[in-house]
Amino acid sequence: MIRRFPNEDKARLHIEKMRWNGHPVCPKCQAAEKQYSQNRKNEPGYYECGFCGKVYTVRVGTIFERSHVPLHKWLFSIYLVCTARKGVSSLQLSKEIGVSQKAAWFMLQRIRKACQDDNQNDGNSFLRGVVEADETYIGGLETNKHESKKLKAGRGTVGKTAVLGIRERGGRVKAQLLSSTGQTEIQAAVRSAVAPGAVLCTDEHAAYDKMPEFGHRTVAHSAKQFVDGMAHTNGIESVWAVLKRAFYGIYHSFSAKHMQLYLNEVCFRLKSGNVLVHTLDRINSVLGMSVGKRLTYASLVGASTGGSSL
Repeated sequence: MIRRFPNEDKARLHIEKMRWNGHPVCPKCQAAEKQYSQNRKNEPGYYECGFCGKVYTVRVGTIFERSHVPLHKWLFSIYLVCTARKGVSSLQLSKEIGVSQKAAWFMLQRIRKACQDDNQNDGNSFLRGVVEADETYIGGLETNKHESKKLKAGRGTVGKTAVLGIRERGGRVKAQLLSSTGQTEIQAAVRSAVAPGAVLCTDEHAAYDKMPEFGHRTVAHSAKQFVDGMAHTNGIESVWAVLKRAFYGIYHSFSAKHMQLYLNEVCFRLKSGNVLVHTLDRINSVLGMSVGKRLTYASLVGASTGGSSL
């Protein structure tokens, strides 16, 4: 990566090729003609639109917009996110590329925003075939919290965030936060992600009952039954294993407010970011998904971001 993209200029040219294929397009009026190269402040990479007068760079309208971090450091950060099985911490990234921990955290959140499913409301993105669904809870144990942060409202799922995951056997993964694990919310999420006619494999949770559009198969985990012929949820549970190892071992914690961004990252690694895909192709997938997903620091810390991955 360092040899391929040793400086800002090499990285910029690669990103321009991925975004425009050699023909700049104005991000304001979308014109592809009469785009003139500008050399401002002795820095290449500026363009001016001959129609609307907009001056822009390849960063505009992407996760890189208004970032002072050089583009080759951005590409190296994306490389780390794509290749680290359980993710990379902001502290580690800050040391790798020579920025502050706060800047590294903001960069990682922008990259996770890019990993968000672009086709989440597109029927063509529905999961098909044999599909596994399961819920889990993410959060620290009450016994491990400081006294001032303990909720003192019982044990089990208290203080944790519910997450629904759906995995296509041998294929894609989708995940989203849940406000509850009741039947109404879970069934709405499943129907928005799974194509009718698919075989849905779940545990015995009653929330998955009464969905006749799916072929429903269950395993009784409470009775220590984990496989019943083709029915099992081992695939989606392996996703939870990776997510929780990242939570405990790499990040140590992340809030419910930002959790969807971390889910975006995990799901990406099991789709376009799969280890079976060439590393540069995985990086290019992130670049392709980064357009139209600008994330400001004010919006990141001020309100929930990330959107549903389903």
